[in-house]
Amino acid sequence: MSMDPTRTAVGTWSGGRFMHFGEPVDDERLLALLRPGDGIDTVITADAYGAGEADSLLGRALAGVPRESYCLVGAIGHDFYEGEREGAKGFPRFTDQRLRGERDYASYVRMAAERSLQRCGVERFDVLMLHNPDRVGYRSEAVWEGLRAVRDDGLARALGIAPGPANGYTLDVIECFERFGELIDWAMIILGPLEPWPGELVLDAAAASRVGVITRVVDYGGLLHDDVLPGAELAERDHRRFRPDGWIEAGRERLELMRPLAQRHGLSMLQLACAWNLAHEAVRCVAPTLIQEIGPGARPIEEKRAELAAVDASPLTRAEVDAIRGIGDNTGCMTLKGASTEHEGPGRADRWGLDDRLAAVASRWGIEPAHDLAVVAGAAVNSD
Repeated sequence: MSMDPTRTAVGTWSGGRFMHFGEPVDDERLLALLRPGDGIDTVITADAYGAGEADSLLGRALAGVPRESYCLVGAIGHDFYEGEREGAKGFPRFTDQRLRGERDYASYVRMAAERSLQRCGVERFDVLMLHNPDRVGYRSEAVWEGLRAVRDDGLARALGIAPGPANGYTLDVIECFERFGELIDWAMIILGPLEPWPGELVLDAAAASRVGVITRVVDYGGLLHDDVLPGAELAERDHRRFRPDGWIEAGRERLELMRPLAQRHGLSMLQLACAWNLAHEAVRCVAPTLIQEIGPGARPIEEKRAELAAVDASPLTRAEVDAIRGIGDNTGCMTLKGASTEHEGPGRADRWGLDDRLAAVASRWGIEPAHDLAVVAGAAVNSD
């Protein structure tokens, strides 16, 4: 028996162990955080986190939990088996031409899926996602046929795509829906009331292709947990140090404008963020990062998990959704990854120029790349 992703999910990027947000929690707390149950029945992992260590730790958390009682989402894409880590960029994608050619994509997909499952201690994923693909991953029939084969052989019940790690890839994701929609059941994107752009631009295409959307970074770098305040202490390796100066102050100002709406519905700020996401037709699951912040004023991570577990169907009206979107508007606040009219020169693993195929995709979905996917001077402070 398999389960689709549920309304709320927790990912192995939470807890500070593998993705360096906040203070790393010890094994006992992290295992309890990730173990399905108590209102959160979907867990998400990626084999690249800790070069397999996140899978193994999740396997410990899943031990003894009835397999039919939870949904397991896995992700493969970065080759830490044969690839060499490239500093902050991490490991190369398995489709990197320095590692292998097209005829070997399928064998890599199978190997990576099997090893990830072995570390998790289970026989199948409910959803297996292509993690942070490069341009080849979005377009290669060999990649998607390899994914089809592992699904058909029972290693996964459903397939999906998880663009990233930074924000963007808008047209690439939509084109992927159009080309491989029969294989894609789920997509995981960045979306939240303080970061509606550009994730919102793929939602109509997802709904049209009947792709369910899992949203991450709902919490906006922990700000919507309500314990990240101006002057907050961030550890030396904390990813949020890459955000521009003033992001906390600017975010708190917008958060306070949203607070009356949360109070109207008896919601915490995180729950309001989840409700805003779930009010969109394509969004089926919210997976904020659960962070144990540093310092005496930090809320326990267990409290944040319980708050997420209590998320119910969205009570927001369309007018409230629109009002929140207006407060959180971040359009044009950053340079996006993926296809862009702003990119010049040879394509890179995470950014490339806009070709005729993607220009046609933009036209079909009413997106003007030079306007809708470009940096705007004076836009809200943001970064990912």
